Amino acid sequence: MAQPKAKPEGLDKPIVATIIKYAAKANVAVFRATNGRIGSTWRIGAGWRKPVPVLLLDHVGRRSGTTYTTPLLYMVDGEDVVIVGSQGGLPKDPQWVHNLKAHPDTTVHLRGERARPVTARIATSTERAVLWPRLVQVYADFDSYQSWTDREIPVVVLEPRAPRQAQGTKEG
Repeated sequence: MAQPKAKPEGLDKPIVATIIKYAAKANVAVFRATNGRIGSTWRIGAGWRKPVPVLLLDHVGRRSGTTYTTPLLYMVDGEDVVIVGSQGGLPKDPQWVHNLKAHPDTTVHLRGERARPVTARIATSTERAVLWPRLVQVYADFDSYQSWTDREIPVVVLEPRAPRQAQGTKEG
């Protein structure tokens, strides 16, 4: 395995989070417009030579109740989908991690598949120890991101769940 890359200067500046936010919004729009034909692979950094699959994660703001959608790299593990709260090695967990802890039942959108119902949970330390090397195989930059931050980057397991049945009330 290659050595992690040096942390880029200025990574912790507020402009970085702003750039990530607007790039993510563009990715979501293109992914949705094409049902994932465009926007469903990541080809930046370690993904340049080995493209990484991208999904759209829906999550509900833990305080606002607003529904957000975030594009994320992922790996399939049996019936589960595994995502990483790396945020490019920034010092804090991304908001979607906190939102999923508060509202774990959600949906993901994969290329050609809309609104797969899942339940999110943080991987146990034992699971993380098994999943992390596999995630680094999928996207080597995860290792660099971990070396750039003091926090343990969360690994989130999205387990399949049955779709909600209509019970005479409108979901909003």
